[in-house]
Parts: sequence; C-alpha cells; structure tokens
Amino acid sequence: MRLKSALPLLALALATAALPACGGDPPGPPAPVAATDTPAGTPSTPDADDPAVSPSARAGLGSAKPSPSSAPAALRAGNPDGKAAVPAEARAVDTSRPTRTVGSGTPASCTSAAVVKAVAAGGIITFDCGPAPVTITMKATAKVVNAHGPRIVLDGGGKVTLSGGGSRRILYMNTCDQAQGWTTSHCQNQEFPQLTVQNLTFTGGNSTGEKAEGGGGGAIFVRGGRVKVVNSRFVDNRCDRTGPDLGGAALRVLSQFENKPVYVVGSTFTGGVCANGAALSSIGVSWTVLNSVFRDNRAVGTGANPARGGTPGGGSGGAIYCDGNEFTVRIAGTVIEDNSANEGGGAIFFVSNDRTGTMTISSSTLRRNPSKGFETKGFPGIFFLGARPPSVSSSHLS
Repeated sequence: MRLKSALPLLALALATAALPACGGDPPGPPAPVAATDTPAGTPSTPDADDPAVSPSARAGLGSAKPSPSSAPAALRAGNPDGKAAVPAEARAVDTSRPTRTVGSGTPASCTSAAVVKAVAAGGIITFDCGPAPVTITMKATAKVVNAHGPRIVLDGGGKVTLSGGGSRRILYMNTCDQAQGWTTSHCQNQEFPQLTVQNLTFTGGNSTGEKAEGGGGGAIFVRGGRVKVVNSRFVDNRCDRTGPDLGGAALRVLSQFENKPVYVVGSTFTGGVCANGAALSSIGVSWTVLNSVFRDNRAVGTGANPARGGTPGGGSGGAIYCDGNEFTVRIAGTVIEDNSANEGGGAIFFVSNDRTGTMTISSSTLRRNPSKGFETKGFPGIFFLGARPPSVSSSHLS
C-alpha cells in the first residue's frame, strides 16, 4: 500500500527523531527523604472507599475460599484461532488458594469498597459473588500499595466485570507514587509489585483529566514493577481525547522492570477511545501480545506528536501506541481490525526515537485499520520508525 503523503511522513520522522520528551522512561521522582526499603507513606487524601489504614490479610474482605484452578473460566476472550505458544510466565496464575476473597456468595456482597480494600491489601484475590455474572461499579479507583504483595492477582473467574461507570479509572499501580509508598530508592526499575489481571472484564473506565505521569490508562494505569493481562476483556474505556503522547484507553504502562515485556494473552479490546493508543499505550516499554483481538478502537486526537502548530496533538495508534527508545513489540496469533487513527498508524504506531526498537508480527491478521494521516509504505495500518522494518511472517496485512 503506497504512502498517503510523503511530506507528512518525512516531517514526522525528522521531528520525532529529535523529540526529547518521548525518549525512554518518564522522569523519575526526587530522591527519597531516607534511602530505605520501606514505604515512605500512605495516601494523605484517600478516595472515599480507600482504606484508612493498610488492611490486614483478610480483615473485612471475606474469607479466602478455595477456587480450583481446574475449573474453566466462563469468560472466553481473545482469538480462539490464535495458535501462538504462551510461555510459562505469561500464563494465568494458579488462584486455587487465594489470599482473600471479595464477596460472601451474593452480588450485594461484592462492592467497590471490598475491591478497593482487597487490592490495597495485595496477594491473590478471587471473587465470590454468587453463581451469575456480576458487574461491580467502582466508586473509587482501586490502588496497589507498593509494600503489599509482592504479587497482586485479580481473578474474576470469568464472571466479574469491573466498571468505572464512565467516570473513573478502575485500577492503578505506580511504584513511583509516594502516596502508595516507595519500597526502593530506584522506583523506575524495581521488580515488585507485580500485577496480574485474569478472567475479568473492564468497562467504562475513564481517566479523562488525570494528568499525573502524563495521563492515560482509562481502565488500568501501571508504572514500575510488572503487569500481565490474561483472558480478559476491555470494553468501551476512555482517556483524554487530546494530547501528543498520552494514551491507553484500556492500559497505559511505563517503566517495567529491566524492560521485561508486558504480556497480553488471550484478551479482547473493543470500543476504546483516546487521543492515542485507544487500547494499549506505553513509553519505553516492551510488549508481547499473544492470541488476542483488537477491534473498533479509535485514536481521536489531532496534530500528531510533536503537535503541529495550532493543534492539541495526538491521533496516532488506533489500537496500539508505543514510543520511547529501545523496546520491542511482538504480536502473534492476534487479530487487529477496524481500528482507526486520525493521524498515523490505524492499527499500530511505533516510534523508537534512537532507532533501536524492533517489532515482529507472526500468524496474525491486520485489516481495515485506516491511518487518516500517514503510515509506512508496505505496512498498511502501521507507522514504524525503528532499527529495521517490522518482521512479518505468516500474517495478512491489508
């Protein structure tokens, strides 16, 4: 497919090569007051549902009830025809012995407050909301406390939907947020906490107006540690509609430990709307996306990055937006279709500022992902600046 306009591509390539704001990780925090491995504090102005103090193992959260891992989850997300091999570390976590359980067997017992407290307490979290599917509308954002864990797993058992009600972000983890406690003196590159969401649906998340760390992350925002998504759905999430570099209506990720990849496995992303990256967005982060589906997501900003004069910026990466220096993106067994971008990369926007980044696409289908401004010749739906052209095998791009 021929490039729609050579001049915009050349101009963007030259501009992004010199763009300092997008190179690597966002700025780190100031040095901790004391160099210790204990958290510096807890939120001084918590949301209404936030715990007043760090909760103990099961206090007020329901009993921890076994949920055999052999029982199949009712939710079926992702691409059923995807055959990409899933490495052991990318698979679902065994939650047959949960640390705590949200709910006591009825839908009414599964509340926003219970979710907020469970996430703050950490550990393996399951749900007991009765036999039928349930939607929990969050009254406050659930926030990871960095000293708790070291692994936080939310497993909805295929029956739980967490909703932001169209008015708030659903889940938040940030190792560099002093309000959530610092656990190392190098928060931008620490191994824990590690967050896994599996067998869950996230809908109605909205981070519009959230400007900390550059904003974005309508359903989930993560900086630091590691994050993994398995067999989950993201439906109709939102973030700010303008801005040159913010994004991630479903998921915004920054500063992963040792640049190890974010795994997205067997998951579906639909109906996301944001300035950029209407499903996934990151700066300086690597991704491995396996057997997943991205459909009907829209990057609605205008002016690209850096923003053209007289515009607010944005509009790139209808499904996926990746910026930074050295990072990798691997997409396998995945369908990316009917997404769109007002500027570049109706399916994928990939800019490695120092031209060290690489992307591979295998056994995947990318189709009907219009880039209304610019894309890379020969790669429909993709705008790419990196070490070498994307490696594409056993895939269909149209």
